[in-house]
Amino acid sequence: MPGDILDNQGRGEVSWQWPSIHPEGRKFGAIAGVVALGVWVLLGPWFGWPLAVLTLCVLAFFRDPVRVTPQDERSIIAPADGLVTLIQKVSPPRELTVDDGSGRPPMSSEPVTRISIFMSVFDVHINRAPIGGSVRRVIYIPGRFVNADLDKASEENERQHILIERGDGLRICFTQIAGLVARRIVPFVKPGDILAAGQRVGLIRFGSRVDVYLPAGTEPRVLMGQKIVAGETVLAEVAAAPAIEGIAQ
Repeated sequence: MPGDILDNQGRGEVSWQWPSIHPEGRKFGAIAGVVALGVWVLLGPWFGWPLAVLTLCVLAFFRDPVRVTPQDERSIIAPADGLVTLIQKVSPPRELTVDDGSGRPPMSSEPVTRISIFMSVFDVHINRAPIGGSVRRVIYIPGRFVNADLDKASEENERQHILIERGDGLRICFTQIAGLVARRIVPFVKPGDILAAGQRVGLIRFGSRVDVYLPAGTEPRVLMGQKIVAGETVLAEVAAAPAIEGIAQ
């Protein structure tokens, strides 16, 4: 009926549904399934069961649930599921503070607030755009694979910077960082692509981290130790610096 409030798929009611499996993960699930079936047939169920469970775990890792993204231009949305492990003032990645020859000014090297989100192997690993806008830069940097929970992972690990610029000039940089187990960053976007807030931009396989660099003068609306959801949790509001406190309970 006109005026009814619908869910994110245009329905008048909401119900739980199984999340889909991203195509990137289907080949891994198929390989694990074939191995499990072969072991089951050759060696019996006692050996096949663990591999069958492993197959389900692989498919679960690549799950791609539907998310409902707030449509508010002031909101900066979480690009990753996981735990907020670091909130600190740092300089933006040096790769984004140099001229790339595009004619657009690089990011300032002045310190800004960085929020680090650690993704365990149990989290959804599809990453999403924190704001809508144009993809200005995608910079891949090979590196090491130290524990992504460590601060030095931002500078030493394999990583990929993505810079998105909105029509009003607001720019957000976030960095996908491979971890101790993660060995592959898979991009879904390239420079020039137009994104909506919450749109899928890539994934990192098997445990990793995402750093988000907030615009100058903007402070987080999340706390250390908070569990957040990609495409839904509001990390910050543009140019707002609320004082928030939290209690672990």
